Amino acid sequence: MRVSQLARQAGVTADTVRYYTRLGYLNPVKNSDNGYKEYNEKDRSRLNFILSARQLGFSTGDIGQIITEADSGHAPCPLVRRLIRKRLEDIQRRFDETIALRARIRSAMQEWEKKLDQAPTG
Repeated sequence: MRVSQLARQAGVTADTVRYYTRLGYLNPVKNSDNGYKEYNEKDRSRLNFILSARQLGFSTGDIGQIITEADSGHAPCPLVRRLIRKRLEDIQRRFDETIALRARIRSAMQEWEKKLDQAPTG
C-alpha cells in the first residue's frame, strides 16, 4: 500500500507516515516499476503501535528504543515497563507541582481580594 493508503487506514496524514519513515520506524520497499514506496502489513501494525505509544505520551526517542529492542530479537516488555514507570513518575511530579501552584494562586487571590482598589503607589 502507498503512503496515502496507510495514512488513511491509520487515521493520520501522509506527512505523519513520512515522518516515521524518515525516523526509520517504518521500512517501505521502493517499487522498481514506478518508484513509489510500498508499505506492508508489518508497517501498518508498527504504525498502529507508534500511534498508541504516542497517545500514552511516549517520545519518539522512547519509541525508537522499543523498536530497536524488538528488532534485535529481545522482548521489549521490560523496557516498556521502565518507560511507563518513568512516565508515570514524571506525570505525578508535574501534577503535584500544579496542585502547589493552584494553592499559591488561591492564596494570592484571597490576599488581593482584601486589598482596596487604589492608584498604584510605585
